[in-house]
Amino acid sequence: MYLFLAFLMVPLIEIALFIQVGGLIGLWPTLAIVVLTAILGTSLVRSQGRLAMGQLRSSFQTLSDPAEPLAHGAMILFAGALLLTPGFFTDALGFALLMPPVRLAVFRYLKSRITVSQFEMGTMHGQAHPHDPRRGRRPNQAQGGGDVIDGDFEDVTPHNPSDRPSGWVKGPE
Repeated sequence: MYLFLAFLMVPLIEIALFIQVGGLIGLWPTLAIVVLTAILGTSLVRSQGRLAMGQLRSSFQTLSDPAEPLAHGAMILFAGALLLTPGFFTDALGFALLMPPVRLAVFRYLKSRITVSQFEMGTMHGQAHPHDPRRGRRPNQAQGGGDVIDGDFEDVTPHNPSDRPSGWVKGPE
């Protein structure tokens, strides 16, 4: 229901704002503002996106919870979509989401409404994984302890020549 209201109300708000602003300053200045906000928004999204990617990399390197940098990155991406959508209301929402304090407030609100039942990061080398005993094995020390490449294989038996194609596909000639 909320999504339906958003798809109904946002275009109506945008049309009303275009009429009001266009009536005050004219058609061409209104269109120029829309184009300039898209260009400025793209630049800001790029710089904020770089910062969010740096924070995400840092959280992965320190093995800390990446939820906040991921949420900030998603909000920056959403802000970029809003800024590229022509309109004053969507531009205002997009510019608001580009401000770190606003993103932090949105993240805290969403975090209070979401319950995480389990969170698991990768295992350290040499520790057994509780659900898969093959993960986290140490290299075989008897063979010199060199690099170990762990892989899976599947036995593929050759095609029986007496089998006929189903008729849906062309068989081997």
